[in-house]
Amino acid sequence: MRLTGYVVIELKTGKFQPEYAGKLNFYVALVDDMLRRDHHNETIGILICGTKNDRSVRYSLGRSTSPMAVAAYTYDTLPPAEQKSLPDEGHLVAALEWAEPDAEGIGGASAELR
Repeated sequence: MRLTGYVVIELKTGKFQPEYAGKLNFYVALVDDMLRRDHHNETIGILICGTKNDRSVRYSLGRSTSPMAVAAYTYDTLPPAEQKSLPDEGHLVAALEWAEPDAEGIGGASAELR
C-alpha cells in the first residue's frame, strides 16, 4: 500500500528556538487547509536546525496536534563526497539574497546553484 500525504520541511541555521515550532505548525496548518484532501495521511512537519536542546523541543512540540519532529544537522559530519556535492556558503548566501522579497513582497528570480 502506498501512503500519500504532505511533508513540510523547514531548514534553520543555528540553535533551535521554541518559536520555530509555532511557525512550522503554521505551515503544516496551511498545507492542510490549502492542499490536503480526505484521502491524504496527516501532514508531517520536520524542522532541521543546527543544534537542539531536547527539553526545549519536547516542551515546544508537547501540545501540538500535528505530527512534527526536530532534527539537528552538522555539515562537518557529512562524508567528503556529500560535502563536495553541496553548494558552498557563498553560493547559498547569493541564492538567498537573490530570492529575498522586494518592497512589494515579490521574490526575485530563482537562483541557480552550482
